[in-house]
Amino acid sequence: MGSFPDEPTIDHTLPIPKSDSTKSLALRPGRTHIQPTAMSSSSPPPTGRFSRLRKLARVGAKTGLSALLSKDGGDAAEQAAEILGSMRGLAAKAGQMASYVDGLVPDAHQASYRSALTRLQAAAPHSPFGTVKTKIESELEQPLQSLFASFDEEPIASASIGQVHRAVLHDGREVAVKVQHPGIEKAIEHDLKNAKSLEGVFSLLGPRTMDTASSFAQVAERFREELDYELEAERQTWFANFFRDDARVHIPEVIPSHSSRRVMTSEFVRGHDMSWAISRSEQERQAFAEDLWRFAYRSFLVGGHLNVDPHPGNYIFHEDRGITFLDFGCVEVMHEPRLGLARNMHAAARNRNERDWREAAARITETRPGPYQDALLDYLRKCFIPIFDSPYRIESVYVSEVVRGIREMSTHMLSRKSGFTAPPKGTLFLNRLQIGFYSVLAQLDVEVDYPAVERAFL
Repeated sequence: MGSFPDEPTIDHTLPIPKSDSTKSLALRPGRTHIQPTAMSSSSPPPTGRFSRLRKLARVGAKTGLSALLSKDGGDAAEQAAEILGSMRGLAAKAGQMASYVDGLVPDAHQASYRSALTRLQAAAPHSPFGTVKTKIESELEQPLQSLFASFDEEPIASASIGQVHRAVLHDGREVAVKVQHPGIEKAIEHDLKNAKSLEGVFSLLGPRTMDTASSFAQVAERFREELDYELEAERQTWFANFFRDDARVHIPEVIPSHSSRRVMTSEFVRGHDMSWAISRSEQERQAFAEDLWRFAYRSFLVGGHLNVDPHPGNYIFHEDRGITFLDFGCVEVMHEPRLGLARNMHAAARNRNERDWREAAARITETRPGPYQDALLDYLRKCFIPIFDSPYRIESVYVSEVVRGIREMSTHMLSRKSGFTAPPKGTLFLNRLQIGFYSVLAQLDVEVDYPAVERAFL
């Protein structure tokens, strides 16, 4: 795979614009002190539970008032981006979702919120270089100059859990070093305790997700896994090996010698971001949409692994080379018999067999006959429209309908006669993929024969 020197560089999330003062540190043996570059946006995230709760309350109060006073919600959006970005953790992740998922923000304010919150996909406030250096040396148990020939002080990207720096190994390989924000584990634990304040976004994982102990346990487990870079490195390596025979799906190689639980080093990749991809010809956009679908559903339907964090900053697009996929911190692994049922659902949809599809859907959701089962299967059937009605053009209006369908199902929890059951273990985060993945495909705005893509790899 390697780097592509003819293309502008991005990695892990959308790039932070570099200033002329960006430093690339040539690290020499004996150099013991490195002066951090001054950055206006570098600051540690608040880690106290109640300080984070107060900030979340400010988001709700300030943005609500600003939206009432503003025609486009611009002030509200800017305040939300500033507060959620400074908090990092799950709060920033909620803002990231709102930046690209259609239907999360009222239509009247969609443009303003998307513009302001898109910064959180890559340019969330970052941690000072001094703390990053200390973290790397502590985790890898070596001085920075022993680990790298050079190391850029300024991150190329910063997101909800960590930030990414470009570096060069002593053997000349260019790498991306992902480092967790100091204090982020404590911040995420407090966000989980304050989950009610983020219920608007978390409810998209399922109807009133936070109201059931089993559903909340799934949420907490997945987000805690994102803090374990050793687990992420294992998963990234699994995906890299799985797609090694696919010329248009690329996964950066992990460098185990320079990785640990809180630091992960992998091959540096050059390419283009989502805004470049959506500006390409219809033929190119169609190829990218097919690549995205093949990545998501080949790894799932064949390998039982599903990457459920599909925001646009995790994709690097290449001319005539397909897509590089980044960030494997949130992966759902599905086993038999549920994996077989998922395959049956896709097969029935490809064959437009409504009866077989509905039977498999009822079994995989472990629901019993009643109003809730009817509503849930109707909702899932809507999610399968791109396969049933292929060739299909996924558009933002359709994605908004999918988001609205999740919210409408929450009413069944209030009725004892509905037959409501909590989502089975291992299925909760599939909605996160559905709405996020479809929102990305909607930006490409192209008609695709999705069943044909699946038949090619099955």
